[in-house]
Amino acid sequence: MGEDPTIRPMTPGDWEAVARIYAEGIETGVATFEATVPPWEEWDSSHMPTCRLVAESDGRIVGWAALSGVSDRCVYGGVGEISVYVSEAARGRGVGSRILQALVESSEDSAIWTLQAGVFSENV
Repeated sequence: MGEDPTIRPMTPGDWEAVARIYAEGIETGVATFEATVPPWEEWDSSHMPTCRLVAESDGRIVGWAALSGVSDRCVYGGVGEISVYVSEAARGRGVGSRILQALVESSEDSAIWTLQAGVFSENV
């Protein structure tokens, strides 16, 4: 990973790379309670249609971030749960921080007023 990552909106065509990075996160055992990567349709329906980003470096997707809703109740419509995943090869290089900052900015543009995340204490 040579250049600073470029952050851009995620597209359905990015799913193969996003799913690969998600699987790497699952394999760590400290990123999620999920045991397998869901199919695109399931992932797509469980995440907000806005606030989906990827980080690209040297022409490759090296990280992604997205928001999912926390409740179907209308009073929680502006609350999003954060997911941030960085490829094994790009970890420790600031990709997670950059994409998280971009996600915060994107959430503000999308009228999301609260972000929350659950992070395992072992996930450094």
